[in-house]
Amino acid sequence: MNLLKLRKAQGLECQKAVQAFLPGLTLCLVVGMAASFVSEHYGGPVILYALLMGMAFNYLSEDDRYSCGIQFSAKSVLRFGIALLGARITVEQLMSLGITPIVIVLVAVPATIGFGFFLGRRMKLGRCQSLLTGSSVGICGASAALAVAAVLPQDKDAEKNLIFTVICVTALSTVAMIAYPLIVTAFDLDEVASGVFLGATIHDVAQVVGAGYMMSDEIGDVATFTKLLRVSMLVPAVLIISLIVSRWGATEVGSKPKGFPLPGFLVAFIIIVTLNSGGFIVPELSSFMVETSRWCLVVAMVALGMKSSFKELAAMGWRPMILMVAETVFLAVLVLIFLQF
Repeated sequence: MNLLKLRKAQGLECQKAVQAFLPGLTLCLVVGMAASFVSEHYGGPVILYALLMGMAFNYLSEDDRYSCGIQFSAKSVLRFGIALLGARITVEQLMSLGITPIVIVLVAVPATIGFGFFLGRRMKLGRCQSLLTGSSVGICGASAALAVAAVLPQDKDAEKNLIFTVICVTALSTVAMIAYPLIVTAFDLDEVASGVFLGATIHDVAQVVGAGYMMSDEIGDVATFTKLLRVSMLVPAVLIISLIVSRWGATEVGSKPKGFPLPGFLVAFIIIVTLNSGGFIVPELSSFMVETSRWCLVVAMVALGMKSSFKELAAMGWRPMILMVAETVFLAVLVLIFLQF
């Protein structure tokens, strides 16, 4: 009898939990669908639209009917989407690029993260913010920012820093998509070198694809594969950052990261990449996982937008923006130097 009562109580608790987060989750999904519609019909990055539309509904994050679901979308849905990113990558794709782009990526990614961290500290920005901006520019834009933010200490400025970083890196990536094809033409790079430059320097995958195939199919193929190589750096980068953060001890607000430093979503990401590389994931399932990942990230960005506002972002000042521009220029110059040899 007691066991029956316990099961009923657990069922009621589960039902209440679903009822608590379902309205907010549904709201984020609907806004995400609107962002996707605008992106498909009028162009532009869906991640940025999701953020901006979410910020327009910032007031709903204070509403008890939606706050739980918005919080669930910003964290749990986000991490699930990051794990599914592994379905886009195989070891065979990465190895087909040859040694040159591999060396460039292995040097440029940690160099950009390190440059961003030390320049950010010189500009008197926080350690977490400096790591976050350098990782987003060095690896894969908004996706990297979301993944790295998930393992950083959640201090009072964590969400605001993430929103600002995603907005800036998306805007810079869009500018790069237009400007960088002009740069490779000015430097008279061949098709392979052009593809490597675009894939190794533009932040987001969508803009890499757009810039590459805008020039030629071969450049687009090389750029896409090079970008996938950068995306694969997400695993070691997040692992190393999580290990470093776990040794910092107290954060800026006195909290301390707890538990094993390697998060579950990153373990899932590695497993999915391994399975995909071994051919254990059929193409139909892989396509479904990639599409599901895209929607999870869109929904999560809507939720993150709802938890911030333009007023809060404006209060951050000019220094974070200057830092991200400097990181972008540093990465482009570094890759161009490599390609000249």
